[in-house]
Amino acid sequence: MTGPAAVRCMLMRGGTSKGAYFLATDLPADPGARDELLLRIMGSPDERQIDGLGGAHPLTSKVAVVSPSSDPGADVDYLFLQVTVTKPEVSARQNCGNILAGIGPFAVERGLVAAGEERTSVRIRMVNTGDFATVTFPTPGGRVDYTGDAEISGVPGTAAPVLIEFPPGTRQLLPTENARDEIDGIPVTCVDNGMPTVLVRATALKVTGYETPKELEEDLPLAARLRKLRLAAGKLMGLGDVSDATVPKVTLLASPRNGGAVTTRTFIPVRCHTSIGVLGAAGVAAGLRLEGGVGAELAELSPEGDRVRIEHPTGYLDIESSLGTDSAGLPAARRTAVVRTARKILDGTVFPRSAGTAPLPVPTPGGPR
Repeated sequence: MTGPAAVRCMLMRGGTSKGAYFLATDLPADPGARDELLLRIMGSPDERQIDGLGGAHPLTSKVAVVSPSSDPGADVDYLFLQVTVTKPEVSARQNCGNILAGIGPFAVERGLVAAGEERTSVRIRMVNTGDFATVTFPTPGGRVDYTGDAEISGVPGTAAPVLIEFPPGTRQLLPTENARDEIDGIPVTCVDNGMPTVLVRATALKVTGYETPKELEEDLPLAARLRKLRLAAGKLMGLGDVSDATVPKVTLLASPRNGGAVTTRTFIPVRCHTSIGVLGAAGVAAGLRLEGGVGAELAELSPEGDRVRIEHPTGYLDIESSLGTDSAGLPAARRTAVVRTARKILDGTVFPRSAGTAPLPVPTPGGPR
């Protein structure tokens, strides 16, 4: 058995997630070989990911693969990969808007995009879906500056602001063409504003929507209801069998408690998010503006401006969101923008676990952690 080879890698926090960022040329071109290598790099499958870079949670077991873009509308291509913690699975079936916050700085750091003297904007094609985004961040003197006074809930301290703007996408905002559908008698709103998302009032699933993520994850009857709902919604949204997919996400809605528009609890797809993803928030914000949607009666929206404050378990996320109509007269996203932060944590080489090494056994209660 050959020993692991060093792979160039940058570990970054993007928004409220953390992941390993790679140039595509530093990974195998074959997707199967690439994914097998990434499992060994991240330490999966193992609930602690003790032998890799992963942080034992879906929010910290993420990968970004970046390359120059052949699309004239983009500077770089960004492929997002979700590395499952406890299974040997790597999924490319969704985007990640939090990891997206680090793509622009990473592209400058790796020399894919020249930095401006004060600020730099990087046009990004999200390979997973074909959607586009532009991220703008400070580069005084032609170098990325991660320091600043921007705060986001769920991240300690402050950092430089990263403005993410999403142009209107090509996919339907309402995959079912309805603002409201029913699944087993439960009203839902299915939206896709960059991320397939199912909105449902928490009370319809026999919870309040104010529980902690831990309390919701330990609610086994809720888990069963969520699984059934998500599988049915996947077919309704044209996604097919989603039993092995990470989308659609399900977001529970409740009335706001702290001055926001709505309170949320989002599942990704089994674990409960400690905050909310950027693209998930984009779906919620758009969904709240839909007449007849399940969140329309709950939402406390400001009559002025496009800003929507979405409450989540560790604070809130502000997102700019406005709707128009498409050529068929159906609701369509017109503008979506959000401020995130990102930070370079480590830049160097990672040594993956040797190929063929068996994953560690699940620890027994009271055993070493």
